[in-house]
Amino acid sequence: MIDITNETGYQPNENLLEAIASELTDRDIELIFTDDDTIRAMNLAHRGIDAPTDVLSFPLEKVPFAPLGEIVISVEYAGRKAGEYGNSLDDEIALLFIHGLLHLLGYDHETDSGQMRKKEEALIHRFGLPESLIVRTGEDQ
Repeated sequence: MIDITNETGYQPNENLLEAIASELTDRDIELIFTDDDTIRAMNLAHRGIDAPTDVLSFPLEKVPFAPLGEIVISVEYAGRKAGEYGNSLDDEIALLFIHGLLHLLGYDHETDSGQMRKKEEALIHRFGLPESLIVRTGEDQ
């Protein structure tokens, strides 16, 4: 189950997000939709980067009945990227959710040998999402 905190006017496609989550885990996930100012402050506090970003993930220790972790998405940032890549906002949010969820599950595209990218690609195809995330993560490699 996804526990959503929405600090924006965006109405997410909860069915799609739940389907993606259930494909990967049976643990609860906390999902926060926020704005650029809030995620910028979080990015600075937790990563030392004074800039907004699209998605942040905060895994929690595996404790019985505890959620897997928290995913924070900037709807403002996602909206700009959706426009840049020609995606709908719902598709962009789903792409970012996949990326964040894989980080909660322990994947790390900055240190792995492409495993996260391959898993993202499989999920993108499985859910019929645009491949712009594959292109973006491929540029990181």
